[in-house]
Amino acid sequence: MTIKAVVFDFGGVLIDWNREYLYKQLIPDETERRWFLDNICKMEWVVQQDGGQSIAEGTAELIARHPNHEALIRAFYARWPEMVSGVLEEGVALVDRLEAANVPLFGLTNWSAETFPYAWERFDVLRKFREIVVSGRVGLVKPDPQIFRLMRAEIERHIPGIRPDELVFIDDNLQNAEAATALGWHGVHYTGALDTEAKLRALNLPI
Repeated sequence: MTIKAVVFDFGGVLIDWNREYLYKQLIPDETERRWFLDNICKMEWVVQQDGGQSIAEGTAELIARHPNHEALIRAFYARWPEMVSGVLEEGVALVDRLEAANVPLFGLTNWSAETFPYAWERFDVLRKFREIVVSGRVGLVKPDPQIFRLMRAEIERHIPGIRPDELVFIDDNLQNAEAATALGWHGVHYTGALDTEAKLRALNLPI
């Protein structure tokens, strides 16, 4: 078996993004904060923007449903950079080792098209990928099989004829990794660098 390309998710693997970093400042009480993030600015709402809805529209819709929380809702994207603490060094080290071994690298991320430039401008690791599919730009989000097909089409431009079983996809979201596996890729659930490194070695990758 030969793996010809590795595809990385970004948030939770290479970039440390967490809503808690901002909302711990805004809602000090843990119980109140958890309720707010589970019921108001919940991940299902974030995914709408990751899927292509504009931040302005998404914010307006949520405020219309929860007007008493307007200030906290507006803070989500107005202060979005405060949710990004930097890179995850162990994940970046995996990228560096694969790059050093001349393994072709690609990126597939659920990310708003409006906030992705912030990361692109600040984190050099993102420039190591030959192509990046950003969900907010294509109007699809993982685990939709269609976004994986778009990613594979981009990879085929660089590696014509590549088969699904020659692809590895690494994501900290189990559902996304399983979606890749269902398409014939080698989906790897990222739970830490050491475990992922062992899985990549088992696939005969030079790491």
